[in-house]
Amino acid sequence: MNMPATKIDLETAMPAAAAAPVVAMTPKRPPRTEAYARMARETAVRMIPPLVVIALLTLVWELICRRAGSALPPPSRVFKDTKELILDPFFDHGGIDKGLFWHLSASLQRVAFGYSLSAIAGIALGVLVGQSVWAMRGLDPLFQVLRTIPPLAWLPLSLAAFRDGQPSAIFVIFITSIWPIIINTAVGIRNIPQDYRNVAAVVQLNPLEFFSKIMIPAAAPYIFTGLRIGIGLSWLAIVAAEMLIGGVGIGFFIWDAWNSSHISEIILALFYVGIIGFVLDRLIASLGKVVTRGTAQN
Repeated sequence: MNMPATKIDLETAMPAAAAAPVVAMTPKRPPRTEAYARMARETAVRMIPPLVVIALLTLVWELICRRAGSALPPPSRVFKDTKELILDPFFDHGGIDKGLFWHLSASLQRVAFGYSLSAIAGIALGVLVGQSVWAMRGLDPLFQVLRTIPPLAWLPLSLAAFRDGQPSAIFVIFITSIWPIIINTAVGIRNIPQDYRNVAAVVQLNPLEFFSKIMIPAAAPYIFTGLRIGIGLSWLAIVAAEMLIGGVGIGFFIWDAWNSSHISEIILALFYVGIIGFVLDRLIASLGKVVTRGTAQN
């Protein structure tokens, strides 16, 4: 009797099935549009609240200052009065008649030089004070006294010493920003875990190796906290110092606008000062995150 044609011979089918290749299943990637939508949502969550607050404050400012007899101009008038400065910040008519770009650039150059000196000296002195008990006892009281002196109080002394506005402004930046760097670096050095010191003693690291491989990485979060405070104080100090030393700089621009009764220009300059101060702080914070990644304190 013949078997039906539809019946399958299992013994012959099983080897064929067993010989079939196994296909590996790869996880399905989310669509690119979904990734873009997620990025857009995250950006909106961060950007919308401050934009709403700024818009409300601007509206309140406009409503209050549009009234008759107001001493300050409303935002609409500020934009009208400073439109040329906003649209053309690069003009240079010689002397102090320059666009805001050149004033801000001069201030940033002074800050960069003075702040770099304070960072180098502050970290070095902070390591000395944090590592040596005798240095801490001898220098810490002096630092605590000097750091309470207001920045502008140093300006007459620096003008008498250097007899020039440029180095005097740089010195004011240096002496203003160095104290938080020293103090935070010293705290970071004193808070290095004892286990780190024990490991360094076991592997017999020399002082230079201990400094580069143990001390600085372990204290880096504290150091960058001091650097962030220092950059903010540097930017505050240069604006105040330039009001007195004259020349090209955003501080002198504000003082000159005040003498000329250009209140709208003062408001515009303050806006730029705030934005640049925020950017400088974010730059130091971002650098700190990169450097301190993976450290114990972080």
